Amino acid sequence: MAPLRKYLTRFGNRGTAKADVKAGLVLGIESVPDGLAAGLLAGVNPVHGLYGYLLGTVGGALATGSAFMSVQATGAMSVIISDIPETQDAQQSATALATLALLTGLIMLGLGLAKLGSLVRFIPTAVLMGFVNAVAINIILGQLDNLTGYDGQGENRILRAADTVLHIFEINPAALAVGLVTVGLILLLERTRLGAMSMVVAVIAGSGLAALLNSPVLEATVALLGDVAQVPNSLPALALPTLELVPVLIVPSLALALVGLVQGSAISSSVPNPDGRYPDASADFRGQGVANLAAGLFQGMPVGGSMSATSLVRAAGAKTALANLVAGAVMAVCIFALAPAIGFMAMPALAGLLILVGFRTLKIHDFLMVWRTGPIQATVATVTFTLTLIIPLQYAVLSGVGLAVILHIARMSNRIVVKRWEYTAGTALPRETEPPRKLGNNQLVILVPYGSLFFAASPIFEQQLPQVPAECKGTAVIIRLRGKDELGATFIKAMERYSQALAAAGGTLMLAGVGTKVHGQLSATGSLGILGNDRVFPAQEQVGLALQLAVEAAERWRSGLEP
Repeated sequence: MAPLRKYLTRFGNRGTAKADVKAGLVLGIESVPDGLAAGLLAGVNPVHGLYGYLLGTVGGALATGSAFMSVQATGAMSVIISDIPETQDAQQSATALATLALLTGLIMLGLGLAKLGSLVRFIPTAVLMGFVNAVAINIILGQLDNLTGYDGQGENRILRAADTVLHIFEINPAALAVGLVTVGLILLLERTRLGAMSMVVAVIAGSGLAALLNSPVLEATVALLGDVAQVPNSLPALALPTLELVPVLIVPSLALALVGLVQGSAISSSVPNPDGRYPDASADFRGQGVANLAAGLFQGMPVGGSMSATSLVRAAGAKTALANLVAGAVMAVCIFALAPAIGFMAMPALAGLLILVGFRTLKIHDFLMVWRTGPIQATVATVTFTLTLIIPLQYAVLSGVGLAVILHIARMSNRIVVKRWEYTAGTALPRETEPPRKLGNNQLVILVPYGSLFFAASPIFEQQLPQVPAECKGTAVIIRLRGKDELGATFIKAMERYSQALAAAGGTLMLAGVGTKVHGQLSATGSLGILGNDRVFPAQEQVGLALQLAVEAAERWRSGLEP
């Protein structure tokens, strides 16, 4: 009973119910045009966007670790869907969306069950900023057709936008007027007490203007939502996926899961629960996975944590997860009661709403900050930005992550630095200098590597080691490895080669400050036998003790007291 009681506290009590109902009412009403616009942005039947909002919001309220997270179809996820050919095929669009949402949900759920909530911290900010800003531009460019009434031609959004500009005299002035009036009303009304509801009022007003322009008196032609989709006045029916589409949709679903979870993690890390504690990111992963499974089974688009919707419901006064449940109920009521009226929404009005969202999604300041951070970050952000504009988004985001990993490995491998520690009589602290280029006879050389000793850094490390001449009798080289938790096979092989070269020239190699895990690696790989068990000194609790023991052993070896 205790877990159940704890779960039920997510939905508050009588004292919080009134505030949650009010907040849910605001979010639910605002989500109707917003959900339809998300479907429009995705290039699918807008009803799938509305169903995704409905099922995602309810599923997220029931399953996420966050009490406030609103799980809806985000702009970035919608743009990715619009780049997937299978979802744009009218004959298989519904089946493709069901399969895509279920795959996305399974990936999210699997990552959550594996407690990999920290996974998103490996996505570089440079990738996110390049991706988010390019998505914002894609949102804007992708709605120019609906805003202007001109069907631009081209292989991608940039070319279609350029074609629209070149045919500016062929645009539909009535459609453009409806879109501009809608944007203007949103900007004007959101300064009033309407707040977030200004979007709903503006879309209704814009649609009213479209109805006036389409009247027999003015005889204009403004496209309506009912021209491209029929909104049924019933809840969605069961939609089954198909295994045939799994191979072609697995990469897009991975990209959708990645984008959705990254956007959701911003909520997990910045929006605390009512008790003041921040939700578990892995629990939010699981919740978003459950929401996608529900959306996939009932004709909804893939969904993810929406910062804008979460901010809206909190600003409206939400106290618990009950607000999102109420929002879902409000959307369901709107579908039952207002389905015929929804068909009269003007396409340019929804396009104007989306274009405004696109402009507000731009993070120019953050992009410039990444640009100024350094050439690696600037390159990653620029490449991700460019790829997102010219290739399908599911490949652009994965390419950006891959590029960031490659460049990070290259940078880290080049940052390995080897220094020499020299002790002088009467001082306890060493003086740090550059290592000698070449070893001589009867020397004691203590080397300290800084940086990560992973496989790509091994060649750089070897280049900085002093050269071993044909003869260096009586010379002992000690490499201090304190703080190195793990060595790759490439680095261990490099140590073996250096030890054998020293032994052949009359010298010896010793390792000091070797951690328990590294010692186990040396033993398991057989390297301990090559290096010599008496030449490897495990790390001690007292800092510097292992190095002192190695120096003493080296001095005894140099004086001939030890073999």
